[in-house]
Amino acid sequence: MNASAMLKSFCDAVEQHNGKAFAELFTEDGVYHDVFYGSFKGRAKIAEMIDDWFYRTATDFRWDMHDPVSDGHTLYARYTFSYRSLLPEARGARAMFEGVAIMTLRDGRIAEYHEVANAATGFVDMNFAPERIARIIAKHGAALKARPEMARHLED
Repeated sequence: MNASAMLKSFCDAVEQHNGKAFAELFTEDGVYHDVFYGSFKGRAKIAEMIDDWFYRTATDFRWDMHDPVSDGHTLYARYTFSYRSLLPEARGARAMFEGVAIMTLRDGRIAEYHEVANAATGFVDMNFAPERIARIIAKHGAALKARPEMARHLED
């Protein structure tokens, strides 16, 4: 499967609430690292992430991938993503995000998915209180600082 076809299948599966089709894009031991919900390993857990976690507090997903670049081992794509939030404070608002998807590929499937996302815009769209946004961003900041590749950046 070429990169563009894989990305279209990826986005279509999310929009169609089809966790099984989404999970089939991953290797058996594939891992999806979600910016909100954490890591999901293996096809069963990845399907559950789509069918349960994603759709628990949101509906009407829209996901588009733009400008994919791949060397056959790593695939990068800029994305735009939105959904209609079911959280009470959002009052049905469409929350919009943008980011970059980083996928490690193996045997024509996704072995690992990471993303760098600008989630702050979505939090504002969903009417999150400033204190809540600050807590979420602080949590993300702590996770960033805990990554091994950040050690040099934390030195005095």
